Amino acid sequence: MAASNFVYPDFWNYPPYFTLQPVPETRQKQLELWRALILSYCQHNRHFIIDLDGNIDFPPFSNPSINRHLSRQTRVVVLDHAAHCGSGEWLDSKTKHSFLILWKSIQVWADGLYSLALENGLRNSVVTIDELRSGEYTRGTEYDQLPVKFLSRLIKELQDKGKAKFFRGSRPDEEGVKFF
Repeated sequence: MAASNFVYPDFWNYPPYFTLQPVPETRQKQLELWRALILSYCQHNRHFIIDLDGNIDFPPFSNPSINRHLSRQTRVVVLDHAAHCGSGEWLDSKTKHSFLILWKSIQVWADGLYSLALENGLRNSVVTIDELRSGEYTRGTEYDQLPVKFLSRLIKELQDKGKAKFFRGSRPDEEGVKFF
């Protein structure tokens, strides 16, 4: 089965994989298969944030051809495993509604963004978040059209390392970043 030309692995058509397995070794293998599927799907489709409670279902979590889907509780367990393995992080760790998926580490993404900023002469200049995510600086790169939540997380990483400063505006379209 394919979504956006994505080819799902064989296990996705096996009904027991949509229920957490009770045997620890089997469960570990199951969680690892789900993590690999999620990473592969998200990278293929440039999908960065999984919203567990949104109106749009995340396609890998449901297989209509076998009438199976992961329960919300199982989705949380699968994503907790991904976070434990460094493949993502909760954007809201208390409520666990939104999960940032990482097929590359935050550090690798942030370093790439910083390099891109320096290559484009943005050192010591203020650029709006909108310019950064959809302007000439990122057009045609893997940073083009990044979700604002993800881009903000990268800027926070750079700010923590003293490479950037985030500026809040009175409106979202006035928010910016300065690279050092």
